[in-house]
Amino acid sequence: MTAEDYDAALHFYRDVLGLAERGAFVSEDGRVTILDAGRATLELTDPNHAAFIDEVEVGRRVAGHVRVAFQVDDSVAVTAKLAAAGAEVVAEPTRTPWNSLNSRLEAPGDLQLTLFTELDD
Repeated sequence: MTAEDYDAALHFYRDVLGLAERGAFVSEDGRVTILDAGRATLELTDPNHAAFIDEVEVGRRVAGHVRVAFQVDDSVAVTAKLAAAGAEVVAEPTRTPWNSLNSRLEAPGDLQLTLFTELDD
């Protein structure tokens, strides 16, 4: 991810969201930090289903062609924590038809995030 405000993005993703730093490199051409985001999957969707996901999570079409989702233990608490650190809450946590509690945020680096917690019942 390329971030215009590198320091703010690094603080948000490493220090607030808690992604572990795996490496950091500085050269005369700039800086890069590698953060461990856990296990990754790629969810491909067609425009109709993307609109459905947005409708369920937000109530309207809002996402661009890339949205990153993080599974968290408590989407309510993590949403509040990220909002306090500067993310814009697009939609508060909402129970989905697939039985998770999902929120949506606009985060540093112009990246839209879904936070989700799998529900037991």
